Amino acid sequence: MAKHVNVEGYDEFQKAAAEHADKTVFALFTGSAGPGGKSWCPDCVTADPVIERNLKHIPADCVFIRCAVGDRAFWKDQNNVFRKDPKLKLTSVPTLLKYGEPQQLKEEKCAKDELVQMLFAED
Repeated sequence: MAKHVNVEGYDEFQKAAAEHADKTVFALFTGSAGPGGKSWCPDCVTADPVIERNLKHIPADCVFIRCAVGDRAFWKDQNNVFRKDPKLKLTSVPTLLKYGEPQQLKEEKCAKDELVQMLFAED
């Protein structure tokens, strides 16, 4: 089974990605959980169970990093570090991607089983 890592914020994501630089890294960027334990992002809440049930499709030698991007105000700032990083170029949450590759699923596409499976299965 693929290794799963949960991180909060950009610096923790960079550290986790660097620690697993020798592996294929899949990453999910999602809105941070609020006081009720759910993300402020409705698309993230919808996508979560779909991504969770498809994690079994990630090859065993890969790593899955779930990164909470912060609260809504931080995310909405067009100059936040997730949006400015040339390797990420995030424009929306949730975003599911293969790190360092062009393939990305954004927003409602993250809630489609067949698309999530295709992303995880691609060589």
